[in-house]
Amino acid sequence: MSVASADDPPQSPSGPTPPVAIEDYKYPGADRIMAEKGIKLKQGDGRILLAECDQAAQQIRVMTVEDGSVGRQGTYCFRALGKTGRLTLELPRVFAMEAADHPLSADLTANGKTTTVNVPQGGFESVGEGTVGGARSVLVELRVTG
Repeated sequence: MSVASADDPPQSPSGPTPPVAIEDYKYPGADRIMAEKGIKLKQGDGRILLAECDQAAQQIRVMTVEDGSVGRQGTYCFRALGKTGRLTLELPRVFAMEAADHPLSADLTANGKTTTVNVPQGGFESVGEGTVGGARSVLVELRVTG
C-alpha cells in the first residue's frame, strides 16, 4: 500500500482525455433559421441576436425586398446585448437599415465591391437599391459600435 505525500507529483486520471472545447462563434441554430426565416446567419460574438420584431422594443431593423419563393421576409430585427457586437450573415436585397439605442456599422456587397455604411444611434439609412441608382446589395456584416 502506498501513501501519497505532498511531495508526490499529481497523478492524472486514467482513461481518455475529455475533448477540448473550442469556440467557433458559429450562430446557433443557423440551418433552422435559414429554413424558417430565409436569412443566413454565420457567426458572431453573441452580442447581436436575431429577434422577433416588436415596434415597442429598441431593435436594429433591416429592410429587404420580401421574396416568398426563398422565404425572405421584408424586415428582420436584431437585439444588441452590449455597446459593441459583431455578426456576419448573408441577407440579399437590403434597401434600408435602422439603428435603435446603439450606432451601427454594416458591410454590404454589390457587384464584387464592399461598401461600409454607418447608421447613427436612432438613425435610418437607405442602402443598396434603396438609394437612387443603387445596386442590389447583400448585407454581410453588422457591427454595434457604441
